[in-house]
Amino acid sequence: MDRGRPHIAVVGGGWSGLAAAVRATERGARVTLFEASRQWGGRARTLESGASTDQDNGQHILIGAYTETLALMAQLGVALPEALQAQALSLRFPDGSGLHTPGWAQRWPAPLDALAAILLARGWSWTDRLGLLRATTAWRWRGFACPADWTVARLCAGLPPRVLQDMVEPMCVSALNTPPERASAQVFLRVLKDSLMGRGYPGYRPAQMLLPRQDLGALVPKPALAWLQQRGAQARAGCRVTALRHTPTGTHWRLDWVSEGITEADDFDAVLLACTATEAARLVESAFAQTGFTPEAARWVGMARGLRYEPIATVYATAHPTHAGGGTSPLWPADTALMALRSSACHPAQFVFNRSRLLGLALQPLQVAFVVSAASTDKSALEQAIAEQALSQLDWRLELQQTVVEKRATFACEPGLQRPPASMAGLAGLWVAGDYVAGPYPATLEGAVRSGQQAVDGLLEEQRQQQLQAQ
Repeated sequence: MDRGRPHIAVVGGGWSGLAAAVRATERGARVTLFEASRQWGGRARTLESGASTDQDNGQHILIGAYTETLALMAQLGVALPEALQAQALSLRFPDGSGLHTPGWAQRWPAPLDALAAILLARGWSWTDRLGLLRATTAWRWRGFACPADWTVARLCAGLPPRVLQDMVEPMCVSALNTPPERASAQVFLRVLKDSLMGRGYPGYRPAQMLLPRQDLGALVPKPALAWLQQRGAQARAGCRVTALRHTPTGTHWRLDWVSEGITEADDFDAVLLACTATEAARLVESAFAQTGFTPEAARWVGMARGLRYEPIATVYATAHPTHAGGGTSPLWPADTALMALRSSACHPAQFVFNRSRLLGLALQPLQVAFVVSAASTDKSALEQAIAEQALSQLDWRLELQQTVVEKRATFACEPGLQRPPASMAGLAGLWVAGDYVAGPYPATLEGAVRSGQQAVDGLLEEQRQQQLQAQ
């Protein structure tokens, strides 16, 4: 091994693993990236269909506060204005009610743009507006902190019902993918702080909504692979790592993997597990198969295996109007590609996206995507409920195209959740990254990217300290 240039194995080709591989390569390490499936991107990937417009496994929203994700995309050569449609904070419903930042306030600095949206929210009384302003002012004075065991429902118990319905519930479910009565208030407050009061990536305000104009593969996975391969990194798709163990000298890690039925092995200076929590736990267990668990490793595996998950469903469809008077396409606000929906047990979708507008398709017929966080995994029941919701709230008859249910889309972001750390004490050269790893954010693209980058920084610093001690 070249001790001056460590060889790092990154296991997992999702956004966290790709971000980690880019950071490690940028900092001079040799990188081999393993992905068990044939597709890159993990839980934010393009479903290769061969059609002119490939669909994703879910419809994602980025915001201006995703500073590390946007910086990574720019580093990889992605033209952000072309890849993302920027629009002001908007939680507007089909009847026109709800939050929407007016055009004249869209260039105001944060949080004045959000303040304008609150003061001018359609359908809200002054009691509703003042109630939210009082609550947000109190949260700010308390440093956006609360007891670790509080739920979002408890945090917001004093807010007017209209504010809960129009703002708190859709924001909570979309950001944490967990209903308010079970969601962590501590994490919710951190999301509010960074999106309303934090900083945005240069050129964007933190609360600005950024909707992908291209498939997810074009945002990070494809440009990251091209970037890595141009710099000598190895990227191996269809390679499932089956075991992880120390080499006989105890100074390196040996990985076994299977590709096309052939088992291979190689040694690495360090390993970064950027796969799912379940796969990471399996590999950590394999590392101790001969020697028995250390208390730290046993605790880590227990936390990883103890995570509970929430599904997200995306229903792709073509929308046809049924309203009297006909018309060639359903009506849609001119200044947005996203609308919020009234969600209930019978009407499960929280948002609907105008894919025709985002992807530059012909507006007739209108291509749409309904997103259901914390969704039922019964596809037929879900599709029927979405069709009824579209007819009731939008006056649309749907022609269903495809329904994608990501069963383990995010971990359940509940109060007091113990998330596994990025490193295990006493186990040098083995680090973990992923949106589920301990950190301030819920399971988001930004959380995944930051986790991958921070794990690499920690791993390389550990390697540097070891080299100093050996001298």
